[in-house]
Amino acid sequence: MEIVRRHQRLFAYDEWANRETLTAIAAARTPPPRSLRVLAHIAGAERLWLGRLRHERLPAAVWPDLDLAGCRESLDDLARLWKEYLAALPPAGLDETVAYVNSKGEPWTSSVEDILTHTVLHSSYHRGQIAADMRASGHAPAYTDYIHARRQGFVQ
Repeated sequence: MEIVRRHQRLFAYDEWANRETLTAIAAARTPPPRSLRVLAHIAGAERLWLGRLRHERLPAAVWPDLDLAGCRESLDDLARLWKEYLAALPPAGLDETVAYVNSKGEPWTSSVEDILTHTVLHSSYHRGQIAADMRASGHAPAYTDYIHARRQGFVQ
């Protein structure tokens, strides 16, 4: 399988898992504040990394203050934007480097492939935190395992 296609699959998984997490938080009626804050962070961080890949001048907020509707809107928009970005990415583009300044003000350079991989893994890490917080708050967390998504046909 072509490497760009693998990243498209991972971002399809990311979209599905974010949606499942959003649905679980919404089902809580009164969302646990930490879960909602971390979901907003997932949206903010994904937008920040996408902005870096697109060479946007103004960085996105890493910890935006979003309510449930704001998270839904941001995640829906991101799903569309990631699809567009990946559809236009040639395989050779994965080796290109992107220069950026991190949230600590440090200059860095990373490959497009590393940024894409980091973005999905970062979101997965935080979805795990949300699941733990949901459970600790007495709510059912989303079941977002990658293999479950593949087995059930949620991700092709």
